[in-house]
Amino acid sequence: MKRIIITLTGIVLTATAFAQTGTKPTTAKPATTATKPTTATKPTASKPTTTTATPSIVLKNNRDSASYALGVRIAQNLKAQNFDKLDPAIIQRGINDVFNNKAIALPDAMLDQCIGTYQQKASSAKASAAKAEGQKFLAENGKRKGVITTKSGLQYEIIRAGTDTVKPTINNKVKCHYHGTLINGTVFDSSVDRGEPISFEVGGVIAGWTEALQLMTVGSKWKLYIPSELAYGDRAAGDKIAPGSTLIFEVEILGIEK
Repeated sequence: MKRIIITLTGIVLTATAFAQTGTKPTTAKPATTATKPTTATKPTASKPTTTTATPSIVLKNNRDSASYALGVRIAQNLKAQNFDKLDPAIIQRGINDVFNNKAIALPDAMLDQCIGTYQQKASSAKASAAKAEGQKFLAENGKRKGVITTKSGLQYEIIRAGTDTVKPTINNKVKCHYHGTLINGTVFDSSVDRGEPISFEVGGVIAGWTEALQLMTVGSKWKLYIPSELAYGDRAAGDKIAPGSTLIFEVEILGIEK
């Protein structure tokens, strides 16, 4: 919950930077912690597209323009964090009460709790829909020739078998190339696109990767289909991986590092 509040507060401090650069794509690697398949690090929904039309509001000066621009950025950020169903009028009332030094309607100690509870429920609802979609995809995908399903639910198919017989262990560090997409084809991270392989601990990545890497041999290239429970579960990861997402990776093991 503290992270949520920091994020919302940070909007005010970074609004100018957002306006100049926009949201950058995730390029973090899929190793080290359960929050990185790429991994990504910010809320999983894509940045909303805002169209520009003839304004119905008259912005007389920079103060007016900055006020409106900040409102847009706050709304975009809230939508990205699953707060798009909140009541804008009540949000405005809270802002007005603080700006006008009025008593707020909730005890200060409850503010973070209210925000966190709402976000958790919204995230769970979103995850349920994504999980159902992923389960349907995996059920059909598992019927295809060449696709193997393990006891955990991980699915894979061999694109290229390596000539080496050595397999990484959970304590090894491996050097890999990978290309990650959602089931709709959206690319969320790719060392291939960056043109730079990555090294990481076999035991430091999402469960689906850890399982698959120990089955692969050096030089092999597999396509992995990872259900949400072996990826990020009900959590978002980055600006493209929503809660409950099934992930697809093409993974090539280039070598085992000592």
